[in-house]
Amino acid sequence: MKSAVKWLALVAILAMALTPVASVEAGAPNPETFVFVTIGGGPDSLDGAYAYDSSSGAIIYQLYDNLIQYDGESLERFKPMLATKVPSVENGLISKDGLTYKFPIRKGVKFHNGDILTPEDVEYTFERNMLADPDGGPMWMILEPLLGTMTIEEYAMKKAGVDSFDKVDEATLREVAQDVKDSITVEGDYVVFHLAKPYPPFLGVLAKNSSWSVIMNKDWMIANGAWDGSVDNWTKWHNLPKEKMVAYDRANGTGPFKLKVWDHNNVQVVLERFDDYWQGPAKLKTVYVKYIDEYNTRKLMLEKGEADAVYVDPQYLSQVRMIPGVVTLTKPEVANRVALFNESIPIEGNPDVGSGKLDGNGIPSDFFADVHVRKAFAYSMDYDALIDQVLAGLGKRIVGPIPSSIPFVNPDQKVYNFDLKKAEEEFKKAHGGKLWEKGFKMTITYNSGNEVRKTAAEIIEANIESINPKFQIDVRPVEWATYLDNLRSGYTTMFFMGWIADYADAHNFVQPYMQSSGAFAGYMGDHFIQRAKEKYDPLIEKGINSIDPEVRKEVYYKLQELAYEDATAIWLYEAERTFAMRDWVKGFEYNPICPADYNFYKIYKE
Repeated sequence: MKSAVKWLALVAILAMALTPVASVEAGAPNPETFVFVTIGGGPDSLDGAYAYDSSSGAIIYQLYDNLIQYDGESLERFKPMLATKVPSVENGLISKDGLTYKFPIRKGVKFHNGDILTPEDVEYTFERNMLADPDGGPMWMILEPLLGTMTIEEYAMKKAGVDSFDKVDEATLREVAQDVKDSITVEGDYVVFHLAKPYPPFLGVLAKNSSWSVIMNKDWMIANGAWDGSVDNWTKWHNLPKEKMVAYDRANGTGPFKLKVWDHNNVQVVLERFDDYWQGPAKLKTVYVKYIDEYNTRKLMLEKGEADAVYVDPQYLSQVRMIPGVVTLTKPEVANRVALFNESIPIEGNPDVGSGKLDGNGIPSDFFADVHVRKAFAYSMDYDALIDQVLAGLGKRIVGPIPSSIPFVNPDQKVYNFDLKKAEEEFKKAHGGKLWEKGFKMTITYNSGNEVRKTAAEIIEANIESINPKFQIDVRPVEWATYLDNLRSGYTTMFFMGWIADYADAHNFVQPYMQSSGAFAGYMGDHFIQRAKEKYDPLIEKGINSIDPEVRKEVYYKLQELAYEDATAIWLYEAERTFAMRDWVKGFEYNPICPADYNFYKIYKE
């Protein structure tokens, strides 16, 4: 049995491991080249219809533009981008009933291949993305306001009156595609979105930072094998594996940088300046984004000036701050970090479940379907130690799915605190008492290089193993792409995830964490999905469909209460985002929900 304080000793050793460093000679080396070293193994996909992770979003952000953008750090004010005006009721571009949004499209904007942006490119982008709608992807944010559905398959099944997408007839499939095309139309220089219902956060869904709303080149996409724009046979391009999507590892955007190479072997992405960018060329000519999980390597590259900026976990920030010529910053995020449970774990071929039975050598498929197991795990997390010791105080507890900076969070919501006695009580109730008698063995994985997730898993491991010698947990790292693939296939037992706001509304947090068709629902298993359909979905629907603040408050308070009662997740913390860069890096700007650490268009060196 491992000591419950093993991880604390590790943190203490790391904190003392301060090595003397030498300063880099004055002057910014290679002023037109920027090197950013981070973790994660690289993007998952560069296709906006598929990508739904920050590593992918950080690259897409540099390659593409959106119709509008946030105004600085504000989450409520917007500025024009590829559209020349931000729609509002006051300027007549949003109808009084909130169902029509008109965007005048900027003229003369070039794509990377030289083609000129047209309103038809905008129309095609959203229609293609809605029909593509990959499982676990971001397109629910477009489908929900435009068609009133969370997935295109759900829409087709309801229209056909069948219980399986495979049963939808060809005539209905054509009608579905036509409905998609009718929801976005072109009127001269305007692109018009026709909403199925009022949707308060719609502008935020479209704004820069949103990979799913970046504008693509219609002719280039079709020429390279994407959806041809016809209502016939669109299912050929629906829910494809990421590698078979046209924009998986290539790009043709209107953004300030072009994709030079995505090097899977050397694990780096290289961007080059787009000299014809409509806002003027960037000052940087070449950007290297390198993915190195080992902290000491990143730190050494920053010391030597081989990297202009690096990703640093909070527990190491004090070390990096001591390096001469290095600037560190912390900024608040509209985000939270959690551990989620898979309540219907596939057993066959799964290395993380041991025997796959409740026999002391594994866990069964429904291990986490028992609420007592989920509660026991929640009581086994030392939240304060994680924040104080691992995050170096750069974080705070969360009380449920909604971050503290978002309206309708209940500050008085009950939470699970670290309490091994209560954890033991819950374990003894689990699975009719058999779990305590038999014990269990399982593996928790995390994405390699993420020291906070690693340590959080080790805290749970050590504390649970201290309760009963028959409880055995292994902690294992996997590459980021593998981690995401395992999630999509449902093979994880429990998993660590974070949610950075897509837009600043409570719906954007209850949807991924609690809705049956939410972003994480497929990873949490059929048992969770069924419970969500019965208990959570009606409330979530009521919340997003109402514009009455009192109604919305009542709904979201109830959802937070249910999240506690059902122990749907281990709600870990809200963290501040950390930055470490050489002092020759200039032009840094920040938006709380931007997926990219650095806006390379604004960055320069001197």
